[in-house]
Amino acid sequence: MSLPWVRLDTQFPHNPKVLKLVEGKHYRALFLYICALSYAGGQGTDGYIPKAALPLLHGTKRDADALVTVGLWRPNPAGWEIHDWHDRQASSAEAVERKRRAKAAAMIRWHGDPNGAPDPES
Repeated sequence: MSLPWVRLDTQFPHNPKVLKLVEGKHYRALFLYICALSYAGGQGTDGYIPKAALPLLHGTKRDADALVTVGLWRPNPAGWEIHDWHDRQASSAEAVERKRRAKAAAMIRWHGDPNGAPDPES
């Protein structure tokens, strides 16, 4: 399940891993990281980035290696994992459950509770 948005910590520019990339002038790697967050959220991959997606994310192997070197990505045999994805983003399962609850609440709001419970907004 895709996410409509992903979280980016407001302290991201000051993160030591980011500062290390800036120091090494790896600006493309930083852009790749942001695009990868968006990709993983939009595709519901829970932080997994397949190797085949790298060109779609405007990145190169060198950019990916820079992200691995500073610890923002972890290598995976078929691609990479965004480090700490589950600490900062909702999982696909959580997104599905949130959507299910929202839909159920909307049905009750507009059509009433099928079990006969009174509408809490009445």
